[in-house]
Amino acid sequence: MPDFMYIVLAAVLALVAGIVVGRQLAGKARLDHEADAKARAQQILQEAETQATRTRDERIQQSKDKFRQLKNEFEQDSKRQKAELDAELTQRRQAVQEQEQSIKQLTQTTQRQLEQLQKKEADMDVLREKLQTESQQQRERLEAQEEKRRTTHETQLARLQQKESDLEEQRLQVQQQLETIANLSASEAREQLVEGLKNEAQIQASSYIKDVVAQAKLSATKDAKKVVLETIQRTAAEHAIENCVSVFNIESDDVKGKIIGREGRNIRALEAATGVEIIVDDTPEAIIISGFDPVRREVARLSLHLLVKDGRIHPARIEEIVAKTRKNIDEEIVEIGERTIIDLGIHGLHPELIKMVGRMRFRSSYGQNLLQHSREVANLCATMAAELGLNVKHAKRAGLLHDIGKVSTEEPELPHAILGMEMAKKYKEHPDVINAIGAHHDEIEMTAMISPLVQACDAISGSRPGARREMMESYIKRLKQLEETAVSFDGVLQCYAIQAGRELRVMVNADNVTDERAQQLSYEISQKIEKEMQYPGQIKITVIREMRAVAYAK
Repeated sequence: MPDFMYIVLAAVLALVAGIVVGRQLAGKARLDHEADAKARAQQILQEAETQATRTRDERIQQSKDKFRQLKNEFEQDSKRQKAELDAELTQRRQAVQEQEQSIKQLTQTTQRQLEQLQKKEADMDVLREKLQTESQQQRERLEAQEEKRRTTHETQLARLQQKESDLEEQRLQVQQQLETIANLSASEAREQLVEGLKNEAQIQASSYIKDVVAQAKLSATKDAKKVVLETIQRTAAEHAIENCVSVFNIESDDVKGKIIGREGRNIRALEAATGVEIIVDDTPEAIIISGFDPVRREVARLSLHLLVKDGRIHPARIEEIVAKTRKNIDEEIVEIGERTIIDLGIHGLHPELIKMVGRMRFRSSYGQNLLQHSREVANLCATMAAELGLNVKHAKRAGLLHDIGKVSTEEPELPHAILGMEMAKKYKEHPDVINAIGAHHDEIEMTAMISPLVQACDAISGSRPGARREMMESYIKRLKQLEETAVSFDGVLQCYAIQAGRELRVMVNADNVTDERAQQLSYEISQKIEKEMQYPGQIKITVIREMRAVAYAK
């Protein structure tokens, strides 16, 4: 029992000693752990401070570099701006110096001119004084001459009065003697003399009138042809023939795709906005614009030009460009009309008529441009009216407006002559002009003197070669055939078809062809042309025989 107690006691003591030792060891371990943690924390803090210091130094260095870069750029910009300012200042200084030099030269020139003017004024003063002196002397001489002439005139007048009285006495004496011899009074003799002279004058006048009428009948046709030919030669000109299509040239075929657009929406929008047909086919670098209205074709052509140049092609842009182009065309029509009446010297025309004259530029009749035709008719009418002594202004005005009904949209079922006449009445034109417009196709009776003139000039302008539509090949072929026909005769050296085929000039060899043969040759050529060729109007054949004698002095 006591041993057990000792054992238990020893065990308890050992346990107590183990607990005490364990606690001491645990405390020591805890203290070591805390020391390690503090050491690690201290190391982390040192590393963090080192990293922060390094980062701060790097940021400071970057800031310094950025500052230096900005400073360098600022200095470079400052230098460049300073150089530009210096250059601009130099240019301005040079300009100011040039202006100062110009002003100085101008001042010198003005000073010289002023001195010259002062010198001229002094010379004028001297000349004025001299002229005044001479004028006074001349006036005195004239007064003396006038006084002398007055005295002489009075003397001569007195002498003439004395002679008249003497002649009157002699006349009365002779009259009394004649009355005594003839057994007639003076009044009866005068009546018999007047009656005899009257009968003789009537006979001579009747004979003279017959001669004048016969001569007028003989020369009327010749004079009329002369007036017409001279008028045609002075005013005839060649004009381009228009058709119903226009060609729009493009730089490459890639533009065609943009014009067509996706599923053809662009070309449909363009056709709907302009009212023409756009033909995009295999023709290289070209697009065909088809339409009967030249104004619409011109609007489409200009719109395509602007769209291709801009590059933005879509329906909204197409409508915008077409509207803008149509407005520009309207302004151009007015400008063309104003320019036409200014060129022709026509004044006081109503603005609506001016606009219609401008629209003629985009109309054609049988392939002949209507404005060019009307201008030509106006010039023809003015020339003929001047030759015939009629009103030139009214004739020119009627010639310009005679086809105005062709460009009107009102009452299209009326003939264009009647429609033009109604429009002329509406805008207060002269009655002669109104009648000439309405009667140039015999729609109404001619009452004005210029009406047949307008009708004749309209026919001349429309029927001359090259005016209305004619194939160029056939026209040139006809001219060549004319020349070949004349050259086929013996003795012909050269032949030229002139006046658009209206005249044929034939040069012959003077050694082989006599004057009589030249006359016969012109007739033979004319007969051959009549038999072998078809042509409008008539052709004048002129045979020229020229003798030249050439010698050289050596």
